[in-house]
Amino acid sequence: MKKLFDGIKKDMKFKTAGPGKKLTDDTSTKPDVVQSGSGARPNRHGPSEGSQRAGAAALARIEQIPRPKVGTSQDAIRNQVKRELEAASLAEKDKAESEERSKVPVIAPACLSVSGVYFTCPLTGATLAKSEREVHIKEAILMRFEEDAVEASVMMIHTFNKDRDKVKAAIDIMSKYIENICKNPTEEKYRKIKLSNKVYQEKVRSVEGSREFLEALGFTGIMLPVEGKEEDEEFLVLLEYSSDALELMQERRDRLQRGEPVRAQLDRQPQVFRSSPNAQRFELPPEFYNMTSEELKKEQLQRSELVEKNAMLRTKAMREKEEQRERRKYNYTLLRIRLPDGCLLQGTFYAWDRLPVLFAFIRESLVDGWQPFELIAPGGQKLLESEEVALAECNLVPAALLTFAWDAAVQADIAAAGGKSPALLKPSLLETILTLS
Repeated sequence: MKKLFDGIKKDMKFKTAGPGKKLTDDTSTKPDVVQSGSGARPNRHGPSEGSQRAGAAALARIEQIPRPKVGTSQDAIRNQVKRELEAASLAEKDKAESEERSKVPVIAPACLSVSGVYFTCPLTGATLAKSEREVHIKEAILMRFEEDAVEASVMMIHTFNKDRDKVKAAIDIMSKYIENICKNPTEEKYRKIKLSNKVYQEKVRSVEGSREFLEALGFTGIMLPVEGKEEDEEFLVLLEYSSDALELMQERRDRLQRGEPVRAQLDRQPQVFRSSPNAQRFELPPEFYNMTSEELKKEQLQRSELVEKNAMLRTKAMREKEEQRERRKYNYTLLRIRLPDGCLLQGTFYAWDRLPVLFAFIRESLVDGWQPFELIAPGGQKLLESEEVALAECNLVPAALLTFAWDAAVQADIAAAGGKSPALLKPSLLETILTLS
């Protein structure tokens, strides 16, 4: 089984892309393709028999692959899994490309303010395009079975299944299995799960990763006779139920209940630009939009009518309703922060990220991020770090230029004490400073 995993590791190629890098003047490039294993943990010992069984079952289930029969060669299993993963990846890319073509008109890459929207896999550290996220994370989770079958199966349950109510129901039932065993360890009926049982079929079996989790606990699939039936039926049977095993089982149940979906994290693509008269000019890629080309045409018509609407007397509620409808057109926002020295700090955010997220991004980019500062939005609106308000609600979508200023009182105290104004951005950011075209 370990050879099987090693073979799959060689065959699988995690498709990755680096964050967009805008060149000086009027050129830009597509993100570099990178691969990172910073998220992988060392394998301290060989996988147990239960881990091997769970890993094989997980690989068999990916994209509804039937469980291989006994005697199927390892090469055949590996090739089948590889073909299915490649097919899933191509299908996902085709779907994403089709969706993007139906959105806003294509803008030449050289004119874009940012080359696209990218994400980071929390398991591998790889940078991914939007269309690569799901397949990559699935592959990364399946490869975890060799290291920790319990952790991998918990990730499967919480990540592979979109219906959170179904996931909760399955977790509740599996938790009940464990509680019954721990309370009555010597009673055989609690250590057997009949796979044709209605509750198991309807609530547990339909949730990807559930059987893998039970097998990782120590359950083994066994064909047993059933009273009143001619043919044997499959049961999951717990063979080991020592006090240590029961205690470990409860700990794993807690891990299952605390589990969270594995989600790719938005790569903010921090970039610094020199002072530029084009600071307020933004050309966004299709990923930023949450509307089709037809909706875009309607928007243009609406804009032409905006002057007439503004001349009419409208209530505050009417204006707020229109603004809210406008904000829903965008998934992401590109923000630039003009610093006191004229340089521009740029980052990508979700439209519904809140103000503290923006302030944290800026603080992480500053040499002295602990010092208080102010952010002024277009129109002179002062943004407050303490306010849990979404960027979209502050009219900062789909792009905006903000103004940064150190707190005047603190700077006066520093000057009175003979100190100098602090350096602004970290050297690592200044090393990649570009000219905004």
